[in-house]
Amino acid sequence: MGLFDNAVPGGNITKPLMIALGALLVGKMLSGRSAEQPDQPRAPVPADPTAAGSASGDGGLLGGLGGLLDKLKNAGHGNVADSWVGTGQNQSINPNELGNAIGPQVIREIAQRTGLDEQELLKQLSAALPGIVDKLTPNGQVPQQHQVASAFNG
Repeated sequence: MGLFDNAVPGGNITKPLMIALGALLVGKMLSGRSAEQPDQPRAPVPADPTAAGSASGDGGLLGGLGGLLDKLKNAGHGNVADSWVGTGQNQSINPNELGNAIGPQVIREIAQRTGLDEQELLKQLSAALPGIVDKLTPNGQVPQQHQVASAFNG
């Protein structure tokens, strides 16, 4: 994956984890436009557009990286999220705290897309997100959505 090789402990991002990260941060990876998964259809958008975690056009399940950071901040993990974006040491997040911040509906949907069970998904995401977000925000600034998408497609 190049850019993200040393962002995750152990340096290895599995395909299910990339699908999960793409679903959270980009959304486009699961829309059938990826070279790796050309035939995979996008999951249907919930009928209620106000439902927590409803998919946005191309910003991932939470509205992209900014939406994910907002979810973390709203759940009381602003210091953790800020440490990932900032230039200092990345703070860790407990898998259950991450799951609570993201929300059970989104976790369930991503688990279905990846084939991972929810606890394994949260374990992998809680290990990977600090480094991934750090790599996506090298100057302490949250990039535009198209920049996040190009990092996943590059």
